[in-house]
Amino acid sequence: MSSAPEVRLFDRTTPPHILTLILMAGLAALNMAVFLPSLSGMAEYFGTDYAVMQIAVSGYLAVTAALQIVIGPVSDRFGRRPVVLGGIVIFVLATIGAMLAQSVEVFLAFRMLQGAVVAGMVLSRAVVRDMVPQEEAASMIGYVTMGMALVPMVGPVIGGALDQVFGWQATFVFLVLMGIGVGLLCLVDQGETVRGEGMAFSDQVRTYPELLASPRFWGYVLCAAFASGAFFAFLGGASFVAQDIFGLTPLWTGVALGAPAIGYAIGNGISGRFSVRFGINRMILAGAILSGSGMGLSLLLSLAGLSTAWIFFSFCTFLGLGNGMTMPNSMAGMLSVRPHLAGTASGLGGAIMIGGGAALSALAGALLSVESGALPLQAIMFVTTALSGVAILFVMRRERRLGL
Repeated sequence: MSSAPEVRLFDRTTPPHILTLILMAGLAALNMAVFLPSLSGMAEYFGTDYAVMQIAVSGYLAVTAALQIVIGPVSDRFGRRPVVLGGIVIFVLATIGAMLAQSVEVFLAFRMLQGAVVAGMVLSRAVVRDMVPQEEAASMIGYVTMGMALVPMVGPVIGGALDQVFGWQATFVFLVLMGIGVGLLCLVDQGETVRGEGMAFSDQVRTYPELLASPRFWGYVLCAAFASGAFFAFLGGASFVAQDIFGLTPLWTGVALGAPAIGYAIGNGISGRFSVRFGINRMILAGAILSGSGMGLSLLLSLAGLSTAWIFFSFCTFLGLGNGMTMPNSMAGMLSVRPHLAGTASGLGGAIMIGGGAALSALAGALLSVESGALPLQAIMFVTTALSGVAILFVMRRERRLGL
C-alpha cells in the first residue's frame, strides 16, 4: 500500500501534483533544446562566429553544473517552493532580456541567467523524495523523467518552426509564455514538502573526500560523463552541421535534432524493463556498445565519402538509444557507492557530468567548419562513447577482482 501523502491539483496545502513536477522539470529541458535550430541564424544576426554563439550551449551547461551543487542545500534551508518560484522568475526575466539583446555579449549574459530554471529539474526529484519513501521514489521519478524525455523530441521542432516563420526571437517569446504558465501552476499547486532534514552545504562539502576516494564512484561518474558528453557535443555542433554543412532549414534542423531523443526514450524503456534482470553494469556496457557502434559506423561512412544529413542524424539515434540504457543505470550505480551520501553523490556527480559536457560542447563548436564537414563531431562522439565503455569495464573488472 502506498504511503504517499494526499495530492490535489491546484491546492498548495498539499504536495505538488505529478503533472506540476513534470512541467517543472520539462521547462528546464525545453530551455536547453528549443532554440538549437536557431544557433547558426543567431550567429549571423549578431555578426559573430558559430563558436562564439555556441557558448549559449556550453556556457549554459557550465552554469547549470555549478547550480546543481548548491540548489539542493539552499532548498533544504529555505524550502523547495520559494527556490523553484524564484528560479522561474529569474528565468522569465532573463529570457526577456535575451530576446531583446542587441549584442552577442548581452545575449550570452542573459542566457547564463536563464540557468536558474534548472532549479525545477533538480528539485522535482527532491520533492518526490520528500513525498514518498525510497522504494516508491524511483517509480515516481521515472514518470517525471518519462515526461521530460518528450521535450527534446518536440522542442527543437517547435523552435525550428517558430524561427522559420517569425525569426529566432519568437522562440524566446514562446519560452517566456511557457515560463509564466509553469510559474503560475507552481504558485497555485506546489505545496511545501521540505522537512528540514537536508544536509547543509558546508557539511556536504566535507563528505566529498569520501566519495572522491572511491574508484567505483569515479568509474560510474566517468561512464556517465563520457556518455552524456557525446550528447552534449551533439547539442553544441548539430545545428551547425544541419544548416551550414547539409543546408537544412530551421524546421528540418529541429526535426533532425530530435533523432537522439527518440532513441533515448526507447533506451529508457529498455532500462526500465531489463535492468533488474540483467544488472546495471551489463546494461551500461550494452548501451556503450550500441552508442559506440552507431557512432563508429557513422564516422567510417563519412571517411568513405558517404556523408548526408540522413545518414548522420539516423545514426545519432543509436547515440540516444545507448545513452537511454547507460545514463539511468550509471547514475543508479553512482548513488549506490555510498548510500548514506546519495544526495551528495547526485549533486557532485551531476556537476562533474555536466561540466565535462560543457567542455565537449565547446570543443565541438570550435572544431567544426564547413571545410571539415561533420567529421570532428562524429569523432568526438565516437571517442567519448568508447571511453564510457572503458569506464564501465573498469568497474566490472574491479568488482570481479574484489568478489563483489
